[in-house]
Amino acid sequence: MNATCYTILGVMSGTSLDGVDFAYIKFTKEESWEYELLDCKTVAYEDNWVIRLREAVNTSNEELAQLDEEYTYYLSTLINTFIAQHPLKNLDAIASHGHTILHQPNQGFTLQIGNLPTIAKLCNQLVICDFRVEDVALGGQGAPLVPIGDELLFNNYGACLNIGGFANISFNQNGKRIAYDICATNCVLNSLTTRLGYDYDKDGKFAESGVVDLNVLNHLNNLPFYKQSYPKSLGLEWVQQNIFPILEEANLSIIDCIATYTEHMAQQLAFVLKACKSITELNEILVTGGGAYNLYFMRRLEELSGLKITKAPLKIIEFKEALIFGFMGVLRLRNTINVLHSVTGASKDHCAGKVYSP
Repeated sequence: MNATCYTILGVMSGTSLDGVDFAYIKFTKEESWEYELLDCKTVAYEDNWVIRLREAVNTSNEELAQLDEEYTYYLSTLINTFIAQHPLKNLDAIASHGHTILHQPNQGFTLQIGNLPTIAKLCNQLVICDFRVEDVALGGQGAPLVPIGDELLFNNYGACLNIGGFANISFNQNGKRIAYDICATNCVLNSLTTRLGYDYDKDGKFAESGVVDLNVLNHLNNLPFYKQSYPKSLGLEWVQQNIFPILEEANLSIIDCIATYTEHMAQQLAFVLKACKSITELNEILVTGGGAYNLYFMRRLEELSGLKITKAPLKIIEFKEALIFGFMGVLRLRNTINVLHSVTGASKDHCAGKVYSP
């Protein structure tokens, strides 16, 4: 399928558990790729789904299989509701990421639920999904995948920094796209703020009011992951094994935990940005993801990095990942490369995504 115009519904669920992002997009290919975001929406998870998805990492294989079936049905219902509520015309395909439960690429395994073949029948649409498993099978990290969009849709920026459940960076060095996960971000902060009865730390007010514990900060900053060379990626298992034990053993108040972890995030991202500036020209840094709304964190990041950081337009902040997974779906329809081995560490560039017909 090598048309010059595609209409795609991109669907993304991130580890921060904010909800499911929907992006209805028109892509056109002339000399280069262009996109138009036609309609976007985030559907918040029901409370019981937030709990089930957050705790799924600790469940048995049998329970995960059952969860996969139920989540596929639930996701299909959300997709059908979005389609019913919005005038989607001539939809070529749905490109859906699913929701990551397990991510252990060094053991050759990653699991995104909601990608069962029944999703195509339940939605009565061509569905492209399960984008990560092939890369892991080829020896890659299966992440990050978004840099193909950074390379082809957002290459006018010196670097793309996404701050969602995890923070990752993407930039071009000597004609080659480099990208990797930096640290856990909102998946930690949101877990802490829920203990205070809030979904997230609005504007970073909790972090700004708390006291940074320097011993805990030093412990966090010295985790071995930060010294590893890229390609590298993170999953919730790593957070549960490495981050939460440090915070829990410190016996800090929740506010001080938020303050300390926010400072840890700012220091790790600033370190990476300064390192990138030393090897490539960072003329403008595009920041997306929910972390871009954390005003205190963004201010600390600018102070520590010494760089001017530009927040993307509102729709791009919130829907860039859904947009790019939609774009990956287009590239899959065209049977062209949509995963870069320079980013993931796989044995080769490849075209990923399973295609299911209704």
